[in-house]
Amino acid sequence: MHMGSVPRNMQLDISQMRSDFPILSKKINGKPLVYFDNAATTQRPVQVIQAIDRFYRETNSNVHRGVHELSERATEQFEAARENVAKFINAKSPNEIIFVRGTTEAINLVAYSYGKKLRRGNRVLLSLMEHHSNIVPWQFLREKGVELDYVGVNDDGTLKLEDYYGLMTKQTKIVSIAHVSNVLGTINPVEEIAKIAHEKGSLILVDGAQSIPHVSIDVQEMDCDFFAFSGHKMLGPTGIGVLYAKESVLEQMDPFMGGGSIIKEVQLNESKWNDLPYKFEAGTPNIAGAIGLGVAIDYLNVIGMENIRRVGKGLTEYALETLPEVGDIEIYGPKNSEDRVEVFSFNLAKVHAHDVASIVNDYGVAIRSGHHCAQPLMRRLGVPATSRASLYAYNTKEEIDLFIQSLKKAKEVFN
Repeated sequence: MHMGSVPRNMQLDISQMRSDFPILSKKINGKPLVYFDNAATTQRPVQVIQAIDRFYRETNSNVHRGVHELSERATEQFEAARENVAKFINAKSPNEIIFVRGTTEAINLVAYSYGKKLRRGNRVLLSLMEHHSNIVPWQFLREKGVELDYVGVNDDGTLKLEDYYGLMTKQTKIVSIAHVSNVLGTINPVEEIAKIAHEKGSLILVDGAQSIPHVSIDVQEMDCDFFAFSGHKMLGPTGIGVLYAKESVLEQMDPFMGGGSIIKEVQLNESKWNDLPYKFEAGTPNIAGAIGLGVAIDYLNVIGMENIRRVGKGLTEYALETLPEVGDIEIYGPKNSEDRVEVFSFNLAKVHAHDVASIVNDYGVAIRSGHHCAQPLMRRLGVPATSRASLYAYNTKEEIDLFIQSLKKAKEVFN
């Protein structure tokens, strides 16, 4: 796919898109690869791979402060990527974009830096469908007497919104919530939750790791105070992610890590912090990763997020319609494509989730099994683990058919 080749108001040519992803033509155990593990990490188009290769071949240098040509070019590309991210999520300023290693580091940054302001008796409100990365960092605050509350999950995989009204008190200082569940595919009403939080005087962090690949993000419309996501779940490289935060909030926070870049002046006993966003970017950043993320965003912009969402809805509807044909299968999460993305956790009766993943792998199908770093949610569902098939816009209905055939084979093997 040549950049700029897909008008946003046209149907996406999936075969053309797939040709940009070399790995999708790979065979596993002699069978065509059916890659249904996109919630763990998406694949990368050649444009991203080439951009990273080109940086190391032609521009490799450290960023900022260097006056030689390579450093200036690397800095220009690095900061252009930051501007690209800001536009993609409609941040007011590139100063609100902090490059981190991924969603996990972004949430840890907030839990540590903003968490320093919290006191004994303050509360953090989470939900039972959170990834461990949006639970464990907040648990560290319990050492200083901060308490955690959890919003429940309905049987249909949606949040118990009434819990937000009941659990939100004047002591609730941060609400931290997944925009999309990595297990259920549920799209949570974060705009409404943000409104509730702000009415009660709380800040809100939105974990966007699973939403940003699938739906258009507008942080100003969402009115979140923090938004965290990872590059590798949106066609970009691993090891790069973003924390968006309102500039007024960032100004109140101390750095997460000490080191170079975050300072204006260092004395023996104290230092003065640098301007935003550099106050939070200690050390040499993942320059190639940021550049690769910027190109991944270019790719998504060319395709159009509305096209990605439309394809995703079609895949969701087809999967929800055809998966029951396997028989004795329980699928978790909402049953309406408007309320979810194309992430399906399920269990086959009398077959362990790990066995399912192992058998379908024999047929070239890549899915994930286990608790998906969401053990509290597994307990809410009453299961130790699930199998999870997570699709993306480059997947096809024909691949869903192959997946269903492999599930039927798994049932035969164990029954």
